[in-house]
Amino acid sequence: MLLAGLIPSFTSLLADAGASWPLQAAIIIGGTFILEDAATLLAAMQVASGALSVELALAALYAGIVLGDIGLYGLGRLSATNAWARRLVPAQRRDLGHKWVRQRVFPIVVVSRFIPGLRLPTYTTLGFLHAPLGQFALAAIAATFVWTTALFFVSLKLGVLMMHYLGIWRWAGLGVFLLMIIAVGRLAARAYNKRTKP
Repeated sequence: MLLAGLIPSFTSLLADAGASWPLQAAIIIGGTFILEDAATLLAAMQVASGALSVELALAALYAGIVLGDIGLYGLGRLSATNAWARRLVPAQRRDLGHKWVRQRVFPIVVVSRFIPGLRLPTYTTLGFLHAPLGQFALAAIAATFVWTTALFFVSLKLGVLMMHYLGIWRWAGLGVFLLMIIAVGRLAARAYNKRTKP
């Protein structure tokens, strides 16, 4: 449902931005805060149609996604200053959690980047447990670079094919592709959860 409303809004906003690259970048960055994979797919489709440059689309996607990731970390860090939130997790558990995540920041961030639905709880938890911000930021940048670049160029290739073969139905094809990404992510999350359960 969200995708059905997001596609025309996103594309019409980018069309209204015309050649104003700061406005185009702001729209893409804003789109990543709503639904980053959809924003990546839609930006790639706009590049395929010639409405955007590859460089602008990727730079705005990287900026928006990394800012969002750091924002989630910041929310977790801020919640650690709240007395009510601190009462939910005893100090001894916080200390154990801090020691555990401190040694695993990079793999935790990478796994959560590739499995839809894990970023919000994982990144806020990392902030709450005071995982090192520098390590978190580097891991978020690296994971974003790999995932977003791969998704963008696959979407760009598919966008060109969809425009050629599907015409106006390319948006339906885009919706199916996004649903496939979500479904694969959920299956991967289930498999990961089964593997990590004692």
